[in-house]
Amino acid sequence: MPQIITHNRGEQVAFPSLDVELHNVFKFFHQEPAVHGIDLGVKTGEFFSILGPSGCGKTTTLRLIAGFESADAGKVIIQGQTMTNIPPYRRPVNTVFQSYALFNHLNVWHNIAFGLKMQKISRKDIETRVQEALALVRMEGLRSRFPHQLSGGQQQRVALARALVNRPAVVLLDEPLGALDLKLRKEMQLELSNLHKELGLTFIMVTHDQEEALSLSDRIAVMNCGKIDQVDTPSKIYNQPQTVFVADFIGDTNLFPGEVVDRDSQSVKIATKAGLSLVVNRRNNTPTGLQDKVVVSIRPENIQLSLYKPSVQHNCFEGRLVNVMYLGTHVNYVVELPKGMKISVLQPNTFGSLPDTETPIYAWWSEIDALALPRGEE
Repeated sequence: MPQIITHNRGEQVAFPSLDVELHNVFKFFHQEPAVHGIDLGVKTGEFFSILGPSGCGKTTTLRLIAGFESADAGKVIIQGQTMTNIPPYRRPVNTVFQSYALFNHLNVWHNIAFGLKMQKISRKDIETRVQEALALVRMEGLRSRFPHQLSGGQQQRVALARALVNRPAVVLLDEPLGALDLKLRKEMQLELSNLHKELGLTFIMVTHDQEEALSLSDRIAVMNCGKIDQVDTPSKIYNQPQTVFVADFIGDTNLFPGEVVDRDSQSVKIATKAGLSLVVNRRNNTPTGLQDKVVVSIRPENIQLSLYKPSVQHNCFEGRLVNVMYLGTHVNYVVELPKGMKISVLQPNTFGSLPDTETPIYAWWSEIDALALPRGEE
């Protein structure tokens, strides 16, 4: 039976097998590990993203799958076949680079056809397959143009068509939208998502853009210092981070270092370094030992503000408003709590008058909306 998972956009998607597997993979540069013992499985038909900051090893991981780098230890397996000593051109993958890597002296049609000609495919089949690839990316009318005559978005589509024309099992995307402006980037995100649905191919994308990964992916691997901190669905990556790094890297959050001072069957009480007393609901990975070092994470959108003291038992603090930033649909508030700690609060814009800075205000949140994570992962 194929495995069924729920897509982050609410659809049910079937992944019957693994297209790409990495088993305890290491890669060293100048005796330093760029990739440190990675284990990973990417399911057939999945849109999988590898997300992390610059230098975390995500691009090296993609290059190991593509064959542009060789693993110093461990195995890379594609569609059940170990890729040791298999060169890039013999792997069932194609890569779309951030720079597009188009041939400037060739027009759109010849750029797309280039790989097929190298494989000595018949002229008739080349014409058919190039036309199909052009139609997929809606570039039929621009087949005679050269790269310098195309916009950034059009060049991106040509690069995609060139990857797809070889009918790979896996499409590798190396920061594919990084060179585009914000508006075009949003448009191309939608096009990538639609293209993935239409083709049913496995997409593996490397990006440092959290929003891009969250909106496009079925699952995300978050990398940190050559290792994978967490692999999960976008909603779990955001709402249930397993480490302080993931909580801090994905979206915005407020972090409170402290230690466990009390607990019961439902919750854990934490004394923060700033002298605040916080209560957090227990979860599977919540540290519960007395004096365990933890970091409490609370998202800005989960914090409430009130000019009057609310009738809540825990996690309520009197502070003062020190900054108000109007963001259109939302307003970002910075509140200074006792002992000088500042927190960020994000609330929907109700189009009323905004409070002045220096206004005394109460900030509070529910125990269920906060996470206590081991500080050893900080």
